Amino acid sequence: MTYKGYLIDLDGTIYKGKDRIPAGERFIARLQEKKIPYLLVTNNTTRTPEMVQEMLKGFNVKTPLPTIYTATMATVDYMKDMNRGKTAYVIGDVGLKQAIAEAGFVEDTEHPAYVVVGLDWEVTYDKLAIATLAVQKGALFIGTNPDLNIPTERGLMPGAGSIIKLIEVATRVEPVIIGKPKAIIMNKALEVLGVERNEAIMVGDNYLTDIMAGIKNDIATLLVTTGFTKPEEVSTLPVQPDHVLASLDEWDFDEN
Repeated sequence: MTYKGYLIDLDGTIYKGKDRIPAGERFIARLQEKKIPYLLVTNNTTRTPEMVQEMLKGFNVKTPLPTIYTATMATVDYMKDMNRGKTAYVIGDVGLKQAIAEAGFVEDTEHPAYVVVGLDWEVTYDKLAIATLAVQKGALFIGTNPDLNIPTERGLMPGAGSIIKLIEVATRVEPVIIGKPKAIIMNKALEVLGVERNEAIMVGDNYLTDIMAGIKNDIATLLVTTGFTKPEEVSTLPVQPDHVLASLDEWDFDEN
C-alpha cells in the first residue's frame, strides 16, 4: 500500500548524535518534494521544538515547527488532562523544565502533584533523592520516555529510561511512561499528523521504542539499521517490522 503519512524518529534515524546520516536528510527532503505529510516524533526531552528545528538545520534538514512533536509536548498534554494540581518536581533538561513551567506548573520539592523524570545531563544524587521521596509521599510518577540508551557518536550512552529505572527501583512505584512505544504519545502524534493509523507508518532505528510503538499501536513499521538496533539482531526480533532497510535511500515512496 501507499502510506499517506509518516511518523519519524530523529536520533539514530535522521542523525546520530553529532554525526550526519545523509540518507536520513534525503528522506525528509523527498517527503517534502512529494508533499507527503510527516511528523518528527522524538523521545528526546532535552530540547524545545524550536531548539530541535534549529539543530536540524545543522543536519541539512529544514522543517516547519508544526512537524516536530516531542515527548515533552505529550507529557504536558497528559499532565493537563490528569488535572491533579499545578505543582511538579522535574528532573530533566531545559526543554522539559521550560515547557512544564510555561504550562503553569510551579516547582515543589516537598509535596508536588507530579514527579516528572526525563534525561538530565547534570543529574545528581540529591535530585534523585528529592524525586524518590516525593513519589513515596504520593506524587504521580511520570517518565517522559523509556529509552535506556541514546545512540551517539561516542556509542550507546545512558538515556532517560536508565534514570527513570533508578527511581522506580528506589520507590517500588511503576511510572506512567509517555514516550514511544506508549499509546499516549502515538495517539496524539496521529492526531497532529491528521492521518488514520492504518494509513500511517512509523520509521525509526530503535526496535524497543520506535518499532514497538508501531506494533503496539497498530501502525505499520519501517526499521532502519543506522542506530540502536543492529542488522544482526533483526532475525531474532520477536515480532518482525513490516519493513527493514540498511539505508533510507532504499525506500520507494511510490511502491510503499
